[in-house]
Amino acid sequence: MGTFTVEALDPKGKKVSMTVDGASSADAVSKVKAKGMKPMNVKESAAAAPPAGKAADKGKHEAAPAAAAGAAPPVGAVARKKGGSSIFLGRVRHKQLTQFTQQLSVLMDAGLPIVRSLKILSNQMKPSLLKNIATEVAEDVETGSSLSEALGKHPKTFDKLYVNMVKAGEAGGVLDVILQRLAGFMERMEALKRKIIGASIYPAVVITIAVAVVLAIMTFIVPRFKDVFDSVDVPMPGVTILLMSISDFIKGFWYVVIAAPVVFWFAMKAWGRTKTGRFTIDKIKLNAPVVGIIIKKSTVGRFCRTLGTLLQSGVPILEALSIVKNATGNEVIAEAINKVHDSIREGESIAEPLAQSGVFDDLVINMIDVGEETGELDKMLLKIADNFDAEVDAAVSAMMSILEPILIVGLGFTVGFIVVALFLPLISLLQGIGRQK
Repeated sequence: MGTFTVEALDPKGKKVSMTVDGASSADAVSKVKAKGMKPMNVKESAAAAPPAGKAADKGKHEAAPAAAAGAAPPVGAVARKKGGSSIFLGRVRHKQLTQFTQQLSVLMDAGLPIVRSLKILSNQMKPSLLKNIATEVAEDVETGSSLSEALGKHPKTFDKLYVNMVKAGEAGGVLDVILQRLAGFMERMEALKRKIIGASIYPAVVITIAVAVVLAIMTFIVPRFKDVFDSVDVPMPGVTILLMSISDFIKGFWYVVIAAPVVFWFAMKAWGRTKTGRFTIDKIKLNAPVVGIIIKKSTVGRFCRTLGTLLQSGVPILEALSIVKNATGNEVIAEAINKVHDSIREGESIAEPLAQSGVFDDLVINMIDVGEETGELDKMLLKIADNFDAEVDAAVSAMMSILEPILIVGLGFTVGFIVVALFLPLISLLQGIGRQK
């Protein structure tokens, strides 16, 4: 029989600490849950640990839990002792983080303490950056930090949205529920991302192959026809002269043809790092034909789902808006959110600044307005997000059905131009030979 110190949340959501006798930590957790409380952390009391002198007494609260449980040294600690900083193990992928959140929410829902849940997840992971981070988070929580504080030490893996939702869950005593919502949110974002990437693979492959074939024709085939035409001194029509000029340019300045797209891409990236450039590029994306509709709907849907999830989790609206502003990925919408933030701080509504941005549809504005009036803004935002996700799916499917014939027509026009330009002089040459006979 041992003595355990258990940190738990009472039915009112207040954090309390109590001492419980039990055969094991699981037994102590069960006794606390029987009292109607939600265990958050459990440690074996220092009195239960074997004495090891004065020096050991000073650090007993750190070493006793691991020693009493018979646990192996933390994986993260071993990695650090070996001199390997976890940054060399790669970066945490969104899919991996989503799976981690799902599994953590399941363990928390089953009633396991946070530290034990984190250690279980860490032990079952393959060596990776997330494994080291999970171990470090477990160690921080075990030494007295809250989960949100421990996660906040790794901002590159757990962004403000993640940390603030966990913080709201801790404050409300519904951490398992918040983790489930967060996992669901991340799943939807991952699914949308996969759909958009999947839709862009086909046209990207077709365009790449088509450009490579056309460049090969212009570099190797067309110059041979030019040599034939020059040798027989056949008159060339304007379309053939244009084709030969393009071929000469590609053959003589091939490095410019290859370098120009790369230079343009880097120039746009550099311009995009400036405030004006980023705003202009994002505005062009929203107004682009066909693709702009998908970008606009997906961005507005992400805004509504993120804000709705935060509000549903108990995050104050001003803080939620500050988080969402950094999570939209679009400066035009971020500027509109900033105006909404100032408007609410002055006691006004959300709908009016969003309407002035010109990005949000009238339907979205009216639904948000109704949500404000009825006090169910979070539910209304999530309904809008569900609707926009469905519209994005339909828009992606429509784009694919439109893009295929456009690509076929474009390729047909290009090939037709080359064929006509090459065969017109041949026809003139054959006619001249016929007249000579």
